[in-house]
Amino acid sequence: MHLEMKNIHKSFGAVRAVVDVSLTVGEAEIHGLLGENGAGKSTLMNVLGGVLRQDSGQILIDGEDHSHLTPIKSARLGIRFIHQELNLVNDLKVFENLFLKNEIVAGGVYLNKKEMIRQSREIFERLGLEIDPTAYVRDLDTSRKQLVEIARALLFDCKLIIMDEPTTALTNDEIENLFGIMRGLKKHGVSSIYISHKMPELFSVCDRYTVLRDGRFVASGEFADINEQQATEMLVGRSIVNDRIDKADCITDETVLEVDGLSCEGYFNDVSFSVRRGEVLAFTGLFGDGRGELAECLFGARQATGGEIRLHGETLDTRSILRVIKSGVSMVPRNRKERSILKDLSVKDNLSMAYFTSAHRGLMIRRGEEARRFEEKRRETNIRVGNPDDPITSLSGGNQQKVVFSRWFGLESEVFILDNPTQGIDVGAKFEIYQLINRIVETGKSVIMFSSEFPEIYKIADRCIVMYKGEINHVFDRDQLNEVDVMYYATGSNRKAG
Repeated sequence: MHLEMKNIHKSFGAVRAVVDVSLTVGEAEIHGLLGENGAGKSTLMNVLGGVLRQDSGQILIDGEDHSHLTPIKSARLGIRFIHQELNLVNDLKVFENLFLKNEIVAGGVYLNKKEMIRQSREIFERLGLEIDPTAYVRDLDTSRKQLVEIARALLFDCKLIIMDEPTTALTNDEIENLFGIMRGLKKHGVSSIYISHKMPELFSVCDRYTVLRDGRFVASGEFADINEQQATEMLVGRSIVNDRIDKADCITDETVLEVDGLSCEGYFNDVSFSVRRGEVLAFTGLFGDGRGELAECLFGARQATGGEIRLHGETLDTRSILRVIKSGVSMVPRNRKERSILKDLSVKDNLSMAYFTSAHRGLMIRRGEEARRFEEKRRETNIRVGNPDDPITSLSGGNQQKVVFSRWFGLESEVFILDNPTQGIDVGAKFEIYQLINRIVETGKSVIMFSSEFPEIYKIADRCIVMYKGEINHVFDRDQLNEVDVMYYATGSNRKAG
């Protein structure tokens, strides 16, 4: 497939999401589409996928005009879209999700489930995945769900695959497996449009690039002709120093939180650590190391099977999340879509929910008070929003994440648990989140951050605990941090050597 999108315009009311953007993808090409959240990437791809109709502009596929696409027409042309936001039905089985709207029917009447299950197993084997086609999607973790999305796109013959942040929840091995699949498809003439904020991935797998900023075309060219610094500067429109965030020396000798021998059977065992006032303590490791479950236990979202958590020397009651919040512990969970935002509520309501659940004393909610609180937090965190009564889904991922941060700022919590706080947001928004984290500790609060991204840990952490198979394997001070050593302990190489 040879694709040309010419002079595409798309507005939503007064908001001009895409302005005169052109994009060309050649045959058997992996094309990187770069841009911050809100730059217009997803809107442009939704036009190509037929989900949205452009206001003006032309779409040529193999020289033929296909400017009026629908999702069905797009699929028939061989265009498959792996969305950033998972589009799976949790209450259906894996094979039912794979064949949704493409069911195999026996005799024109009955669903041929055996054949659909057989083909599902076949595509998973081809992808090197161990996923049970008869399992319910709700029982899969996020990385497995992401791989089911990818398998669904590859199950049927396609000529162009659009991948919008497909590796957000994948392990390193799964990412390399996906890249191998993309390169194999390329050899068979299949093109890909790859959207990602992760520069090493883009430079590893993509041939050419197109950069969007504020809904407009910025540049296009060969990845071989630029470096990561140049790509980042095109992306954000300014120079980004790829170094540590300037951190004030605000750590005191006061221990705020202590964890002693904490265990959760099947996930992690005998974890002990402490956090001082003004400190950013990071946890890292590889998939399956128990970090996510540890974060949940600290917040009362998962019950530990042993050990103790103490806040200011007093045992923390983790029997319910509300008890933990009222004790002075807040949490920004991972997977914003599934765990943080309520899609049917407004921006303002999403920001206010923690305050009105745990701190509000009145019987009624006063609109004026809510509006004042929202405006105060909006200024503090630089949330870019038109109308606070707009749905939370109208915001870019970075601004949604700032709403989630703002949700907790009014509670005067002592400890903030941040589980992958910059997941799925662009480099510019990440920098703003890092500044917010700095401001938290500068006010005398403490932060426990869980992250799998070393550059993030290097920028912001005062100490780093490396987990391996549910146990603490090593602790690094800030001046000891380097990626080679962190990976050495994250992979358990020290234990294998022993």
